[in-house]
Amino acid sequence: MKKIIYRVFGGLLLSAIILSSCDKDFEGINTDPINIINTTPEKLLAPSLVNTVNANMMRNRNFTNELMQVTVSISDGDGTVMRYEFRRTWSDYLWNSWYIQVNNFKDIYNLAGQSENLNPSYQGISLICQAWVFSLLTDTYGDVPYTQAGEGRNGVLEPAFDNQKDIYLDLFNKLEEANTLLAKNTAITKLSDPVYNGSIDKWRKFGNSLYLRLLLRVSGKDEVATASIAKIKEIVDTNGSKYPIMSNNDDSAILKWTGEAGVGPYVNPYVNGVRVQDFRTPGMCSFFIDRLRDWQDPRVDISTYGDNGVCRLGINPTGSGMSGVPSGYSVGGGAVKKSYFYSSDQDVSGKAAGARSLQQSPFAGIIMNYAELQFILSEAALKGWISGSAETYYDKGIANAINYWVPAFVADPSTAAFKKYVNEADINWNSSLSEDEKMEQIHIQKYYALFLVDMQQWFEYRRTGHPILPKGAGLKNGGVMPARMTYPVYVQSANPTNYQAAVAAQGQDEIFTNVWWQKP
Repeated sequence: MKKIIYRVFGGLLLSAIILSSCDKDFEGINTDPINIINTTPEKLLAPSLVNTVNANMMRNRNFTNELMQVTVSISDGDGTVMRYEFRRTWSDYLWNSWYIQVNNFKDIYNLAGQSENLNPSYQGISLICQAWVFSLLTDTYGDVPYTQAGEGRNGVLEPAFDNQKDIYLDLFNKLEEANTLLAKNTAITKLSDPVYNGSIDKWRKFGNSLYLRLLLRVSGKDEVATASIAKIKEIVDTNGSKYPIMSNNDDSAILKWTGEAGVGPYVNPYVNGVRVQDFRTPGMCSFFIDRLRDWQDPRVDISTYGDNGVCRLGINPTGSGMSGVPSGYSVGGGAVKKSYFYSSDQDVSGKAAGARSLQQSPFAGIIMNYAELQFILSEAALKGWISGSAETYYDKGIANAINYWVPAFVADPSTAAFKKYVNEADINWNSSLSEDEKMEQIHIQKYYALFLVDMQQWFEYRRTGHPILPKGAGLKNGGVMPARMTYPVYVQSANPTNYQAAVAAQGQDEIFTNVWWQKP
């Protein structure tokens, strides 16, 4: 019996020693030395920007380009975007990608407001980025979670959907606050900023230029038109010193890809995200390429501005030159691909130094460019909202849209080279046209300036109806341009009450339901 007692006691003593040893430095041993638990604004900014632009570029390539007749799928399959028919599952990718980054941008604002990290510039940049991404969300889907977005950590697992009007009004508040914060010009870490390399002045100019984009987008709504137009005039005419805007191409918001052949730090997502054979699969659409060809535009002029047979937009000509395929052709129509985008490591191999396809281009990560701003100002001047000449802004927009891709082309429209180009292309400003015809002039050129800029071509077409796109016989949705993406399917089950409320307020969860700023 004594032996048994000794054994039991010994076992208990040994267990106590082992448990005590296990508990010693438990937290330190079980802390992951690699993953970061706490972070700072400068560590979050670059990854958030890169991941947002990555998502934008991927959907630009396979969604916006197809809808807006930049490219054409050579396919008779179902769910073809260029026929205004796409599956509901297409909605998930951008929704998920954007909301993740919205949370990161919010964290940057909160962290930069803490005493140990206090930095008004990071807060201002965060607000600009929040306005940018939330505008993409609401312009793509309509009413979306906004006020309660990202509040899961605080127990809000089923966020309410805000209506688009209220979202826009608060985006304007964010951009006002950002302008005030950035006016303090507090330095940030240059390496944390892959867009402007730490230039607070350029971030401020971008924020106010984005402000003009969003003000123009809602300027057709009676309930906000007066205030929006007055604000446009204040930013451009009456209070420009308080609201600096982009002044040249160097001010454009661009995430310049630095990686070559998939090696960081910032690699064009087309390199690793799209197979070489897939990148050159879509054909160029005749609406996009035929005009550039007929204008002898420097962006596709391989004889004067190209690199040893490679056009600056990375488009491969056919044997007879640049040409495309009409969009929206009927199933069984037998379309044959002509020109297409070069792929990275085959079509451009052996070309001159500097020749590259869009798959490797450092210039493809466009957030907002100076040319777009000029066309915004041209429209505002045309409608009499600001001083200045619509023609002058129009010419600056054309010159700088070309100059962005072809630095050898002049950015100054007063030069003989620019005048020769617009004269021979027959795209001079025509003062005898009606306002709607002048809008078409502005927006056909803005369409090319918005090449690769996330979903902006689609948004602007939905706002204005310009440029006028030809309609193929194979179009679905009644031949009407889709007005939105549907909500992700999983939202119906994950957030059913608020989903139903959003549908009741906005209209059917279908691609033909107009969002607020599109409705009469």
